Amino acid sequence: MRPQPMDAAEATPGPQGTAAGAGLVVVANRLPVSLETDGTDGGRRWRRSPGGLVNALEPFLRTHRGAWVGWTGTAADDTTPAHAWHHDELLLYPVALTADEVDGFYEGFSNATLWPLYHDVIMPPRYRRSWWDAYVHVNRKFAQATADISGHGATVWVQDYQLQLVPAMLRQLRPDLRIGFFLHIPFPPVELFMQVPWRTELVRGLLGADLIGFHRPGGARNFQWLARRLAGVRVERAVSDVGDDPGLLSVAEPTARRGVKVGAFPISIDAAGLDRLARRADVRTRAEQIRAELGNPRKIVLGVDRLDYTKGIDIRLRALHELLTEGRVSADSTTMVQIATPSRERVEHYLRMREDIERTVGRINGEFGRVGRPAVHYLHTSVGREELAALYRAADVMLVTPLRDGMNLVAKEYVACRYDLQGALVLSEFAGAAAELTSAYQVNPYHLEEVKSGLEQALSVTPDEAGRRMSALREQVLTHDVGHWAQSFLSALGDRPPAEEPVRRTA
Repeated sequence: MRPQPMDAAEATPGPQGTAAGAGLVVVANRLPVSLETDGTDGGRRWRRSPGGLVNALEPFLRTHRGAWVGWTGTAADDTTPAHAWHHDELLLYPVALTADEVDGFYEGFSNATLWPLYHDVIMPPRYRRSWWDAYVHVNRKFAQATADISGHGATVWVQDYQLQLVPAMLRQLRPDLRIGFFLHIPFPPVELFMQVPWRTELVRGLLGADLIGFHRPGGARNFQWLARRLAGVRVERAVSDVGDDPGLLSVAEPTARRGVKVGAFPISIDAAGLDRLARRADVRTRAEQIRAELGNPRKIVLGVDRLDYTKGIDIRLRALHELLTEGRVSADSTTMVQIATPSRERVEHYLRMREDIERTVGRINGEFGRVGRPAVHYLHTSVGREELAALYRAADVMLVTPLRDGMNLVAKEYVACRYDLQGALVLSEFAGAAAELTSAYQVNPYHLEEVKSGLEQALSVTPDEAGRRMSALREQVLTHDVGHWAQSFLSALGDRPPAEEPVRRTA
């Protein structure tokens, strides 16, 4: 299940200057590949980066032969590449970060301040001026790198919460560019956002874009209010619809006297590609092997998450434990597999969370497992694409219980792999995907009895009912795929309001 190293020939640095002139540029915290040290021989290798953003964007960008600006994933040293290079029809442009920059910008302001704040303060955010200074400094580095790689009049698509200052910084450096920004996590209620000491700076940073995208209309409305309150921006009119969601708004940015659009664009996956992968003979065979390795239980429950306190892994384990204790589920017939991808392992509360989860898994297995047949199979590792598709095919129930999630692409990936129209999806109503995947068993993850009931219903669903639900889910996922999402966003970005649009300031 370990990620495989890339062919060195595919990751050969190109000559200095090959970055010039890119017409479509994605800017993200991480490159789609990471420079990692191999545990066997100590060598450095490029590996595909985990995460939903890479899975969503890479296929689209590759088909357009675009460029990708991002961090390599390790602190800068002598092995950090200095120039752009080509890999698999992508031009990759690294932004080198020092250990201090990683600590302040990434571990600090991005993940200890913004991440908990934007996820409904499940954990209390921490505010430190030094972290903010690092965030400003690193955003400026990303803006400069993007200015260097972009051709005249290029389209630049900035991604996610780590880079919210880049649009305005890039606008100052390169006013000729067309700039879009998309937030991949939830945008918080205004009452929470107003806690941030640097709230106005963040809003003005985003207003440097021509188009600001969120998963759900609620995020766009929250930003609309904040733009008016903090930056003196008034919504002028509805501009157009995006896909099936008429949530696109136009605002006027007062300092630049230009149009800025705000809209909702639910992100998706390469659904057709996953569907094809799941149908492959080797994946089908592997799915059968997985069931055999698990002892051919009657039902397999699957969870696949990055190890994070927002994902509700502890909640689903508690739900399973109580169902087993109450005799509503039997460990003789039902087995759970939980994949927890390593995440932020240097952060103390993540370490504690991992220990708590592993302690809960041990308790369940100690009470209900038997020799060779644990009730829960827990894997703290990354999983390759083929293995993940096989797991989706093998699982009878997919359990997705985040306390808050911008979208959750795992839910959509499971649906895309179920061409057999079987399987059941239990989905938190606080995942962005819940607005689209209405035929899932939707549950409130804060209500343990509701999670237990949803899991029990999914385990006992009839083939006819499973087929009806999965058919509806697949129609949504296969028609609203990552291409639909990207084209919707870029189409809206391309239709910029005129620069002469009148400005109205609020009182």
